Amino acid sequence: MAFRGDEPVDEIRMENGTLSSLDAFANKYPFKKGIIGAVRHLTDCEEETLGRLQIPMLRFTPETPIPVSNRYRTPKTLGSDRLAAVIGASSLKPRTDLLIIDAGTCITYEVIDARGNYWGGNIAPGMQMRLRALHEYTARLPLVEAEGEVPGMGYNTETAIRSGVLRGMKYEIEGYIKSMRSKFPHLQVFLTGGNRINFDTNIKNLIFTDKYIVPRGLNRILDYNEELRTNSEKA
Repeated sequence: MAFRGDEPVDEIRMENGTLSSLDAFANKYPFKKGIIGAVRHLTDCEEETLGRLQIPMLRFTPETPIPVSNRYRTPKTLGSDRLAAVIGASSLKPRTDLLIIDAGTCITYEVIDARGNYWGGNIAPGMQMRLRALHEYTARLPLVEAEGEVPGMGYNTETAIRSGVLRGMKYEIEGYIKSMRSKFPHLQVFLTGGNRINFDTNIKNLIFTDKYIVPRGLNRILDYNEELRTNSEKA
């Protein structure tokens, strides 16, 4: 992801484990610095590609300074994407009680208060994981695609599975929002990730959607560490 200041300007997605397009992307923009936030170990090929970049790279680890207070009790096991999402949302809505929902491979729910304290969150199976689990952990249920009719109550096995999964996710997310708003009356909600969910109007009006929450967080972490370095040099 390329940023100009605080705003994303371009992105590439690579899923083959080689970062094959990264060199061309890095040559496309006059990057001054970069950040690596990986949720898995990088392959030797990926490390080699990153090593060729002619810009300073910050590796986001549990020891990296961040602009929020991390209250998570096991920070070394906290996914960098989860923490980056929190920081990304907080950069857009500072000094605000926030619930950040990332509906991707898993659904994660993260809470940060208006004082900048990140208290942790929950992890639940995502849409594809739920659909696949119903197929793989039962003897006869088929693997159902997410696209299709989602009636209130399924009228055959396919719609029963699809409605059960998608409506279950919807009710789950709405339940989290209602529960957290009882604790934080001024709570605001960010939704990110690839799964589209049709919320009721009264819930939809409470939600901000931003697919770049995680990259925004990484960008903010990068800038924050640059600010710390600059201030240290001036001291």
